[in-house]
Amino acid sequence: MIYYTSVLVLSFLLILLAFCKFRIWKRVIQNGDTVIDATCGNGYDTLAMLKMVADKSGRGRVYGIDIQGDALKSTASLLDESVTLKEKELVKLFSICHSRMEEIVPENSPVRLVAFNLGYLPGGDKRITTVSETTQLALEAAKKILIPGGLISLVVYVGHPGGMEELETVEAFASGLSVSNWICCKFQMLNRPLAPALVLLFKREVAETQ
Repeated sequence: MIYYTSVLVLSFLLILLAFCKFRIWKRVIQNGDTVIDATCGNGYDTLAMLKMVADKSGRGRVYGIDIQGDALKSTASLLDESVTLKEKELVKLFSICHSRMEEIVPENSPVRLVAFNLGYLPGGDKRITTVSETTQLALEAAKKILIPGGLISLVVYVGHPGGMEELETVEAFASGLSVSNWICCKFQMLNRPLAPALVLLFKREVAETQ
């Protein structure tokens, strides 16, 4: 019974986090924007992003990244089932580390959102996870290419080996950002330290004067 209750609580929390982040994304993303899914996983974030950027102009772009071939296959399959061929053409998938995102985004592209799910591929090999070192590099890259008014969104899973260390890396990065240019916050259950955390790093459109 305790295990069943714990699973229900975790499932509810994941639904709540997804609901919150998608609502926030919709406030930030505009039709025709360029966005990056830095960890495609099974493709649900990639699909959500596509629905937000797609319009008749065809200018919107979603760049999806994952080092695991299974993740990219799952993402491509989900897109095949869910969108038109014209919409799918707006998505570009790359089998590279997310730390190399600058290499795939055309120069001077106005990136509005960079999103991460940090941990392991749901339903995949739990031994293959994101790691602090490359996540740090990926955050530095995202910081460079994000336009004012843009958002870096992270869901950080901490219940696996290295997960808590990765959250600490994300928190240290966020804490080091200028208050004048960034608004940074974290959402996490207070009485479940191993619950996933939603971290949002919003780049101000106009720097705040002190």
